[in-house]
Amino acid sequence: MSDKHVDPVCGMEVTEEEAACSVEFQGKKFYFCNEACRDQFSTDPSKFIEQRD
Repeated sequence: MSDKHVDPVCGMEVTEEEAACSVEFQGKKFYFCNEACRDQFSTDPSKFIEQRD
């Protein structure tokens, strides 16, 4: 059973296997349900990290 992660953009829960893509930011890996969420995150990661913390 794989650990679940929350897409920081849309809030969808994904596993590493299900994730469409991932990005490493400040030493932490973030997983995304699709490339559009990853692209939004990449434009301003701190905006999404602050919203979810």
